[in-house]
Amino acid sequence: MRRGRILIFLVLIVVVGLGLLALLYFQFNNPTPQATQAVLTEVFYAAQNIPQGTTITREMLGTFSIPPENVAEVMFTTSEESALVGQTARLTLDQGTLITSSMVGSGPVEISGPRWAVQIPSGMVAAAIPTNRLALGGYAVNDGAHVNVNACMIFVDVDPAFQTVLPNFTSVLTGTGFQEGALPVLSVAAVSGELPSRQGRIELDPTLQQPFYTVPSENQRPRLVCQMILQDVVIMKLGNFDLQAAPAAAQPNTTPSPAQAQQQSAPDIVTLMVTPQDSISLNYFVYSGAMLSMTLRNPNDTSRFAAESATLTSLLTQYNISLPSKLPYASQPRIDVLTPPLLPNDVVTVQPQQ
Repeated sequence: MRRGRILIFLVLIVVVGLGLLALLYFQFNNPTPQATQAVLTEVFYAAQNIPQGTTITREMLGTFSIPPENVAEVMFTTSEESALVGQTARLTLDQGTLITSSMVGSGPVEISGPRWAVQIPSGMVAAAIPTNRLALGGYAVNDGAHVNVNACMIFVDVDPAFQTVLPNFTSVLTGTGFQEGALPVLSVAAVSGELPSRQGRIELDPTLQQPFYTVPSENQRPRLVCQMILQDVVIMKLGNFDLQAAPAAAQPNTTPSPAQAQQQSAPDIVTLMVTPQDSISLNYFVYSGAMLSMTLRNPNDTSRFAAESATLTSLLTQYNISLPSKLPYASQPRIDVLTPPLLPNDVVTVQPQQ
């Protein structure tokens, strides 16, 4: 009996094992049909900002895939590349815009206003500021460059009421107060002329212990401060834009005037693409007499720097500059103004006398 039961268990194990083997065999040799992957269609979009009036090239385009049922007739698929490349953008296409047939056209596109206005991104404006060779880093800054803009200003103390530079001029005031039985008398002696009397202060001489009145020996010295006001600004144009003259007045063979040739070789104006608020600030800096300069930066560098204003105090502290001590001796000759040395290769231009 016991052997019979063991034999039955062995037979069952063998049958179950054979059944599992058969199931695995049929499963691997007859796999379940997978769902057929849907075929997607690739359509073109703007891979970069395309200004209005620009001829579209393949490098300006990118593709992404969408289901065939979502492809509209106005879209351009990869099979229609030849119908899109070479077309002209009828309007400014921002990066990532899906291009449709209404956005492009054949032949030149009539642009309202100056042709370079389409280069300005939406929400930005073009603002011009005066410049020179030093402010442009020796003309390393040019069209399309990314720059930081620095501004330097000078400040003076003023009288809050008069809004004039301190110190004030003084006048002699006598006869103040009231006299019994008489009308009040007030006499003012205004000082004028080449040497007006400036307002000073009373100091006590430490040796004689006598008060004396001191006045400034010169006009107030302005205080200089410099700061970075704009970062990662794009240069739209270095120099003047071309004037659009009428066709009848256009003379292509005309030799440029000396003033135009000098402006082309040494531009004195630069146009920046900034926000409307920054354009107002630039106007204030220009008309307040501030000096503006630009520093060239890597176009791929989009970082921002928390700059601190440069003043005499900050420079002495930051660079550990010590004030020279008052010694009983000095260098000779006397030096009042720092002037660069004249080198043998320096070219000195002498203007002819009229």
